Amino acid sequence: MNSMKKVLLFIALASFTVCNPVNKELKPWDKGAFETKRYRNLFAEMGYSREEIDGKLNELVYNLFEGPDKVYFEVGDSMAYISDLKNHDVRTEGMSYGLMIAVQLDKKEVFDRLWRWGTKYMQHKEGPYKGYFAWSCRTDGSRNAQGPASDGELYYVTALLFASNRWGNDTGIDYLKEAQYILNCSFAKNETDSGVTNFINVEHQLITFTPEAFWGATFTDPSYHVPAFYEVWARWASDGRSEFWRACAAKSRDYLHKAIHPETGLNPDQTYYDGTPVRRGFIIGEEFRFDSWRVPMNIALDYSWACADKEWQHEYGHKIQNFLYSQGLETFVDQYKTDGTLPERILPAGGYTALRHSIGLVATSAAVSLVCTHPKSREFIAHFWNSGNQPYEDGYFDAYYDGLLQLFAFMHLSGNYRIIFPGGD
Repeated sequence: MNSMKKVLLFIALASFTVCNPVNKELKPWDKGAFETKRYRNLFAEMGYSREEIDGKLNELVYNLFEGPDKVYFEVGDSMAYISDLKNHDVRTEGMSYGLMIAVQLDKKEVFDRLWRWGTKYMQHKEGPYKGYFAWSCRTDGSRNAQGPASDGELYYVTALLFASNRWGNDTGIDYLKEAQYILNCSFAKNETDSGVTNFINVEHQLITFTPEAFWGATFTDPSYHVPAFYEVWARWASDGRSEFWRACAAKSRDYLHKAIHPETGLNPDQTYYDGTPVRRGFIIGEEFRFDSWRVPMNIALDYSWACADKEWQHEYGHKIQNFLYSQGLETFVDQYKTDGTLPERILPAGGYTALRHSIGLVATSAAVSLVCTHPKSREFIAHFWNSGNQPYEDGYFDAYYDGLLQLFAFMHLSGNYRIIFPGGD
């Protein structure tokens, strides 16, 4: 190759390095949004245009709320529900996620419709579960189960506090009062008499799997741990428990250190409060499966908002991305043992049993790029950007869980998942 060709090749490669979004330097911020009220847009940092980013966000919202595979359904003039289509039910997980999406995107009518359906059909008005929400209902409102799943209450309270800050409490729903009602009912539980507990284990100051004394209250779920939500409660719940909630945030961060594998960054679906896996011989418990996908996104959220555990979170983000990258950026699967080997048994979903390269995990593993500095994080973001949520060859398709995590992760990475301060800021 003559010298002129070498010069031209060098210029071309240098130009690619500068212009290619995957090669742009990304650096986590040192302060959280509670302090700065600022949010990173990693897609913009990667070189995607505002029009492209807004277009994709609008498309994802449309897919969930209006498109042919929507999971949001209006009922009459004033109610709506979000359905896990593959399981033919309505879950507090999806309903509370819908509330969070609605308040984040300033969709008050959607929020109020979901809240009315949930309080009418899912929330217990009396009895041992008073104030809690039945975790699963049929789409006609009849209950599949009476007991709650604690992550539903976690999201309900946070979304209600944000709604109070954004819209006030005199437009038909007193959002603050409703959040306080859930919290006060939780603290009023007498497990000796009823077997129903606070959905936060008061001794450990950690969230329960379910608030039932003889089962779900004896362990937790790593994906239920969103420490920054307690920071929101400490500021705006106005329930006289601010110091308790700040302690819960700190305890939750410490717990994640124990629950997550120190080499792979993977965590079990369920653990005891000391972080050791729940081993009961069931297929759900000690391995990294569907619930666990949420952990990288939750840690990214805590970093973005609070930045209170940044050194450990930075290391965590690199560990889990390094592990998944070692499995193949476009081929890593959605279930593992925490040591990174494949499980002997596969947890089925919607009647299908297969290991998949699921968009839900593609999304959350990209979201954790908010805490990372290594070049791999750019590749995770680019892979997520180019990935969609379509049916697999065997017919499996999850518009609900995969779709919700896809939207949440996109909101995080585009700076659209925010703390809503009083006045809507």
